Amino acid sequence: MPHATDNRPTLLLAMGPGIADRLLADRHRARLADLAHTDPYLVAHDLAAPAPPVAAALATAEVLLTCWGAPPLTAAVLDTAPKLRAVVHAAGSVKHHITDACWERGIAVTSAAAANALPVAEYTLAAILFAGKNVLAAARNYAALRTTPPWPIGTGATGNYRRTVGLVGASRIGRRVIELLRPFDFEVLLYDPYVSAAEAASLGVEPVSLDALCARSGIVSVHAPQLPDTYRMIGARQLALMPAGATLINTARGSLVDEAALLGELLTGRLHAVLDVTDPELPPRESPLYDLPNVLLTPHIAGSLGNELHRMADRALDEVERFAAGVPFADPVLPATLRHSA
Repeated sequence: MPHATDNRPTLLLAMGPGIADRLLADRHRARLADLAHTDPYLVAHDLAAPAPPVAAALATAEVLLTCWGAPPLTAAVLDTAPKLRAVVHAAGSVKHHITDACWERGIAVTSAAAANALPVAEYTLAAILFAGKNVLAAARNYAALRTTPPWPIGTGATGNYRRTVGLVGASRIGRRVIELLRPFDFEVLLYDPYVSAAEAASLGVEPVSLDALCARSGIVSVHAPQLPDTYRMIGARQLALMPAGATLINTARGSLVDEAALLGELLTGRLHAVLDVTDPELPPRESPLYDLPNVLLTPHIAGSLGNELHRMADRALDEVERFAAGVPFADPVLPATLRHSA
């Protein structure tokens, strides 16, 4: 598309190997070429010791389009990018590559965290509904019996009518889960020290302490950020408070749960778990989590996968378009918010 007045910024892609090919469809590369002066096929994996084409592009870049595996933007790297004014991150957290040097130089930052929150919330909704119906146990039992179970309609503890769900954290994902739960007959509790009673009321949830949430909920879903204050926030006491037969869902970070304490509860069969993240991220080969009948273990798939990456690319390119037009970012990342967010 021709530009009568060409104020397009110069842009460089910077992300891990192979990520750009999954993130960007042909339509994204075409849109990039229209929005900015860029080679949409040149991708920087290393900015500390870049190859000559990357070094040349970095020297003139006003915008970096980043994603997973983006190299850290240290002071030394920024010295080689004197014209850099913005970083558009086509994924969630920017903590892995945005440094204090970026803020000190006034570089504007935005991310597609809101887009990445959507599939995580959808996974969580599915996990909540399946947990309430006791689907995992029912499927295993059916496969073992290979006949109609003696109580096909389940017990009074099975079902999602007026079940209590506790959400730990009103993050982007937590808030989206709240929205998705509204059509159902759930009582929703929330623990988040940054949410006032008035805001909780506006969200349609009941604010409670973490201990009260665990004690009252048949399903507990974790959506807090990984921070020093949230390390193993779901510990032995909280797990012991959960009712027998309750389910813990973790799509946040494995470090938020005391996994040794959780394993103790799971091995007895008292609790169930849906774990998309663990601590460590890859459980040891001998971990009981792989084989326990009361555990659904998935390999960190709740976030954007496959064609869902294109949603993040769309959001990122919308932000590039705003930058090119001199309009503020729709979803800016601010240093103050990073202290208590992912």
